[in-house]
Amino acid sequence: MKFGHFDDERREYVITTPKTPYPWINYLGTQGFFSLISNTAGGYSFYKDARLRRITRYRYNNVPIDMGGRYFYINDNGTIWNPGWSPVKTELDSYECRHGMGYTVITGKKNDLKAEVTFFVPQDYDGEVQQVVLTNEGNASKTFKFWSFAEWCLWDAQDDSNNFQRNFSTGRVEIKDSVIYHKTEYRDRRNHYAFYSVNDKIDGYDTDRDSFIGLYNGFGDPQAVTEGKAYNSFADGWAPIASHYKEITLKAGETKTLVFVLGYVEMPQDQKFEADGKTINKVKALEMIEKFNTPEKFAAGMKDLKAYWDKLLGILTVDTPEDKVNRMVNIWNQYQCMVTFNLSRSASYFESGIGRGMGFRDSNQDILGFVHQIPDRAKERIIDIASTQFPDGGCYHQYSPLTKKGNADIGGDFSDDPLWLILSVSAYIKESGDWSILDEMVPYDNDMSKAQTMLEHLKVSFYRIVNNLGPHGLPLAMRADWNDCINLSCFSDTPGESFQTYTNPKFKAEGGYSKVAESVFVAALFTFAGPNYVSILNHVGKKDEAAKAQAEIDKMKKVMMESAWDGNWFIRAYDANGEKMGSKDCEESKIFIEPQGFAIMSDIDKDATEKTLKAIDENLNCEFGLVLNYPAFTKYHVQYGEISTYPQGYKENGGIFTHNNAWIICAAAYAGKGDQAFKYYSEIAPSYTEETSDIHKTEPYVYGQMIGGKEAGSDIGNGGKNYGQGKNSWLTGTAAWNMVAISQYILGIKPDFDGLMINPSIPSSWDGFKATRLFRGAKYNITIKNPNHVCKGVKSLVVDGKAIDGCVVPFVEGKKEVNVEITLG
Repeated sequence: MKFGHFDDERREYVITTPKTPYPWINYLGTQGFFSLISNTAGGYSFYKDARLRRITRYRYNNVPIDMGGRYFYINDNGTIWNPGWSPVKTELDSYECRHGMGYTVITGKKNDLKAEVTFFVPQDYDGEVQQVVLTNEGNASKTFKFWSFAEWCLWDAQDDSNNFQRNFSTGRVEIKDSVIYHKTEYRDRRNHYAFYSVNDKIDGYDTDRDSFIGLYNGFGDPQAVTEGKAYNSFADGWAPIASHYKEITLKAGETKTLVFVLGYVEMPQDQKFEADGKTINKVKALEMIEKFNTPEKFAAGMKDLKAYWDKLLGILTVDTPEDKVNRMVNIWNQYQCMVTFNLSRSASYFESGIGRGMGFRDSNQDILGFVHQIPDRAKERIIDIASTQFPDGGCYHQYSPLTKKGNADIGGDFSDDPLWLILSVSAYIKESGDWSILDEMVPYDNDMSKAQTMLEHLKVSFYRIVNNLGPHGLPLAMRADWNDCINLSCFSDTPGESFQTYTNPKFKAEGGYSKVAESVFVAALFTFAGPNYVSILNHVGKKDEAAKAQAEIDKMKKVMMESAWDGNWFIRAYDANGEKMGSKDCEESKIFIEPQGFAIMSDIDKDATEKTLKAIDENLNCEFGLVLNYPAFTKYHVQYGEISTYPQGYKENGGIFTHNNAWIICAAAYAGKGDQAFKYYSEIAPSYTEETSDIHKTEPYVYGQMIGGKEAGSDIGNGGKNYGQGKNSWLTGTAAWNMVAISQYILGIKPDFDGLMINPSIPSSWDGFKATRLFRGAKYNITIKNPNHVCKGVKSLVVDGKAIDGCVVPFVEGKKEVNVEITLG
């Protein structure tokens, strides 16, 4: 069942009913100011950090769902409604929501009055701009009342949600003309305020929530709206809001346009106030309002935003036999990659914006998906990430996007983290050709007195693994590897203990984690990422160091076949008791997905590759994707940690974790199994799940983190209950890795150190495809022909009319256009 449709020409998803299976959201903003907005205008805004600079308030897990947002209310002679249906939920005569690239348009109509609201965050602008176009489509004049509404958050979202003994007394506002200013704590320690403006005279306002809504009312029946007036309330503590009130008359066919700005301002300490020392300095706010105080200026801002996305999405475009592939590669997958770059895992409708911040592992992986779009910002992000590393190669697992400092509450010792830095730096160099990043002086733990070159950071990342091996010669698992829910040093039996931060006392003497528990996943990742480090060393002339590093990789491959190969797949780990995890000999969870893909792509053993791909298909695949482990755990295994606390079929316990599905897509394509790779790709790609949106539940235009697996509901005797149901959409490494999977492994267009590698592994039914790729200043026009209907194998490569060997188009400095024709066979 569908709840809308793709409009590929306009790069929009069009939602045709407000009653989607779950709120379907969009993100506004690409730099410092960000907003989440649902298809009914729910959501919130923040500046850089969703916890520390929350602009508007939002309540997660609310009843009913998705309450709180930027709302417009209309009282048309007693008929009260919202353009986006919610929160009043009056049945509309028509409704439409268009989520586009960095903007959302919501249109509602009731009793011949049409309201079209466009929301976007302009480029280089710390605010959300909202244009409301009201049109009387009837034959008679119409008079109605109109309100805006936003509820201020008292800045720190965590404190705002629990420190009521203080917060009920601190809320402060100012009002001047048609602008409402939020200035809580501004008179003392804060140098920032927010404002909400409209470009027209108002007939009233409210800034106190209880006055506007009523103490015992809700968003769906605010007292001011039902009574048809404004109270001109002035917040004094409790809950400050911003609401503008207007009385409007429209002749038949007449339109009125209002432009609202929800903005954020920071002021130098010596310029915070006007001459009286009390009134906030509004100069910057007024300048911001001036930039978008007419429909013409609004239109210009939208034009600039669309030009920005035209440029970003024009770097890679494809024309394949599958429209669903084209819309994912050309539009939605790239768009989602940019959102995950901006926000990592910090703020979504499943992440509250309070706890996680930016992840070391997450942000490095995100770079793989977007580095082709904005390599300069990728470089900046890589340096920020590496600055949270320690001299021994370890790192903070998370850091704050506002301060860029590591999160000491979470700490480090996640064993896979350092290897992702090698992959992100390699991806940046391959894309840009900029080797100078290796010479950048980058601090350890944000202390410039300890700064070393980025190349040195890569060295300590590599040897962080080599210097921390267990009894079998495999990398120590530490507190967790990529799977945060496999915690082999935890052994927690006390409710409330964090599986990620609690370490059993018996391991404290060993340095905080078991020196027996080993991760086969990290071993496989090491053999996959390591060769990139070797190539970098060879390029900069460090041949001896390269040979030494290669020897460590070769040794790890040998250890994997001796100690981690289980006959048909690689085991997952050795636990702290030295017992195998993810083996055919285990009682539960005999096979795990994580190590398999990287082991295949590392060419550890050709026979093992064939057996592993067969085992994956037979044990892990199902209609909606590849489950993470099988069979799922049915009881708590204290030695494994959090993974076995989830019911069967959910999250890391037998759920379809779409992030690591991409590794198998890559691996199958790498092994020449294009049909198998594309089968897995189409099982989880959002455009392919659109037809089953009623089952999938989350947005059909972006990836989620998890889908209910084939054992979902089995623990309650209702197998299949939530099988195929998505969760945790938007902010997931799935976006970056599936972009890599489809563009670099299936379509085979992959930047390399020396040029652009083109080595497709496509469905055998395809006749071929075309693509354009901007790469290091040149436009590559690529034509792939598949006359023999094979999956993989470059029979001929012709570049600008000349045949060349191999599958890498060498980079030629100064060349602006390159024509490439490949025949498979």
